[in-house]
Amino acid sequence: MSTRNVNLPFPSFYDASKVADLFCSRSKLVAAVARQYAKDQNIKPAYEDKFKIAVFGIDTQIDFCLPFGSLFVPGAVEDSVRTCEFIYRNLDVITSLNFSLDTHKLFQIFHPAWWLDTMTGDHPEDFTMITAQSIRDGRYQPLFFAQESIEYCEELERTGKYVLIGWPFHTLLGSVGHAMVPAIFEAAVFHAIARRKQTHFETKGLHPLTENYSVLSPEVKKVRGRVVGQFNTDFFKALMTHDRVYILGQASSHCVKTTIEDLLREIMAIDPSLVDKVYIVEDCMSPVPAVRDPQGNVIVDFPKIAADALDSFRQAGMHVVKSTDAITF
Repeated sequence: MSTRNVNLPFPSFYDASKVADLFCSRSKLVAAVARQYAKDQNIKPAYEDKFKIAVFGIDTQIDFCLPFGSLFVPGAVEDSVRTCEFIYRNLDVITSLNFSLDTHKLFQIFHPAWWLDTMTGDHPEDFTMITAQSIRDGRYQPLFFAQESIEYCEELERTGKYVLIGWPFHTLLGSVGHAMVPAIFEAAVFHAIARRKQTHFETKGLHPLTENYSVLSPEVKKVRGRVVGQFNTDFFKALMTHDRVYILGQASSHCVKTTIEDLLREIMAIDPSLVDKVYIVEDCMSPVPAVRDPQGNVIVDFPKIAADALDSFRQAGMHVVKSTDAITF
C-alpha cells in the first residue's frame, strides 16, 4: 500500500470565501487554467489510472447547499468548501466525478401544490406531515391521482422509513436552485479538462407519484399496479467498476443516508466483499436540523438519525473518512 504525501495546489481561480456565492459559469477560464495546470503538475489522463477512484457527490445543488436555497442544509457551505478542496487536492488520483441532481416539477406528491388542506381551503404549509389516516379523515385531499396518492402514503408508512412530508418547492427543473453549487461545478470542469474525463450526472426524482431520497431507488416502486420507479442497476454497476468510491453530499440524514442504504443492500445481495470499496466522507455532508414542536421539544431528531446511520455503515464494513485524510492505495 502506498500513501500520497503531496497534496496538489489549488488552482488560481479558486477562492474558498466565494463558495457560498452565486455566479455565472467561468468554464472557459477554468478549462484554460486546467490545461496549463495539467502540464505544470504532470497530471495524467484518467484512462491511465491503474487504481480507479470515483467520487460520488449527492445533490450538491444550490437549493440544498447555499443559504438562500429553498431547502438549505445548515453546514452545507462549509461542506462545499471541503468538497472543492478534496477534489483539487486529490485531482491526480480521482478517476471519475459523478454527481446526482435532484430534479422535480411543481406538481409532485411531496410538494404542497399536490394537496388541499380542507380546513384552510389552501395548500398545506411547507413541512406538513401528511399521513394516510389524515387523508381518510378528509383533512388533506389530493388534487391529482386520488387513489394512487392514498395508496402511496399507505405503502410509504408500511416501509417504516418516512411519513410523507410536503417539502417546499426545491430543485425545480429549469430553476437556479436545480443547478450545482457554482464552485463545485467549476471543480468538476477543472477535473474533466485536466484528466480528460467527462463528468457524469445522474438525475433523480421526476416521477410525480414517488419520492427519490436515494439516487439508486425510489421510496415506493409500484402504486396501484403502476411501476413508478426501480433500482438504478446501471449506475450501481458503473460505480462498482471502480476500485474505490468516495461518497459525499447533502443531506446526511436523507438523500445520502438512503442512497448508502440502497448501495449496501445491493452489495450484500450480490457480493459482500464490495463493501470495502465504499468510503464515506463525513465532513462533506450535514444533516437536516431536528424537527421541533412549538415548545421546542424534538419530534424527529435528524442529526441523530444521520449519526446512527453512519455508525451502522461503519459496522457493515464501509470506511468513514475525512476529506483531509491521505488517500492510500
